[in-house]
Amino acid sequence: MNRAQIILKKGKYDSLQRKHPWVFSGAVKEILGNPSDGDLVDIFGAKGEYFGFGHFQKGSICVRILSFGKGDADVDFFIGRIKQALSFRLKMGYGFSESGKGNAWRLIFGEADQLSGLIVDFYNGVAVIQPHSSGFQMNTPVITEALKHVLGSHLQAVFCKFKDTLQSDDNISDLSGLLYGELPEKLVISEYGNQFYVDVAAGQKTGFFLDQRENRKIVSEYSNEKKVLNMFCYSGGFSVSALKGGAAFVHSVDSSASAVEMAKSNLTLNGYDTDVNTCIVSDAFEYLEKIHNQYDVIILDPPAYAKHSDARHRAVKGYQRLNTLAIKQVRQGGVIFTYSCSQVVDKRLFESTVMSSAIIAGRHVRIVQELTHAPCHAHAITHPEGKYLKGLMLYVE
Repeated sequence: MNRAQIILKKGKYDSLQRKHPWVFSGAVKEILGNPSDGDLVDIFGAKGEYFGFGHFQKGSICVRILSFGKGDADVDFFIGRIKQALSFRLKMGYGFSESGKGNAWRLIFGEADQLSGLIVDFYNGVAVIQPHSSGFQMNTPVITEALKHVLGSHLQAVFCKFKDTLQSDDNISDLSGLLYGELPEKLVISEYGNQFYVDVAAGQKTGFFLDQRENRKIVSEYSNEKKVLNMFCYSGGFSVSALKGGAAFVHSVDSSASAVEMAKSNLTLNGYDTDVNTCIVSDAFEYLEKIHNQYDVIILDPPAYAKHSDARHRAVKGYQRLNTLAIKQVRQGGVIFTYSCSQVVDKRLFESTVMSSAIIAGRHVRIVQELTHAPCHAHAITHPEGKYLKGLMLYVE
């Protein structure tokens, strides 16, 4: 293998010795060769010690490591990695039938599955690839072949989605879209007995927020006979789960008209009356300001307010305002489920922001439970950045 070599500065590879899978550009002493974005490169220390190989990328993260040993990233390599990933999900109780946790789950979670830069979600026979690096954008055909080998008859189609993830200026747009098989006219998934439509082509992310699975189940357990508000409802996952738990009614609110229509469709799919369980197009802050203690349970699951550290302050202000309004307005003895998926807002900062909201609202608030993403999104212990979803269940007096 005649690959370019990344030579690291002395004292700049402690993180690699701890098996963190990123090489930052500031740690690079020199590059032997002329790699292009997405090329495989080998990584060496200042004294010639070998650290592994990965995908090269111009930018802050210079190399995303695929292996801390020697080898090659061919189809057999990816088959092995995907087999390991599938084995973990099966042991965590995920599977291909409608029973139990259901037939939709994250199959590949980047660094956690030793495939830094790659996301693959499985939706009842449809695998959705979302590459976050040029290396995987260029190698989606190889990943498709590996998925076909590992999933066999369980796989009906492979769809590649580049939206918001394209890293390279190269003309590789022809690798986006349907790569294998046929998408069903209407793709329906199951989750703890609930049914949901998924639009993998036009929906957000890969089509559905699989990371909130266990949190939806928890909401269901606390919704019996409660009046529930689901803010930022998207396709109505929390709404359906609350009604499954016996909620008196659920109001679903989103600023996106298409999201509200999808929520209506999912409520109807599960047999719930959308005249009682209304779906509303509205700005979140405007709606929260006028609800006047109407709800026993409020769910706040906003999109990421900050994707980069320079937007952190604005994100904190957004979370503070949002949670202050909810804490002020929820009924006495009510429950709030509040989340942040902003990676640059860590657990401690999020909790302190919610604490400041409680102080501003002037109400006594207890943290009942800390929440995070579903087990299919389990992060690697050597890659704490993978724990992006923070959540709190609050009791408000």
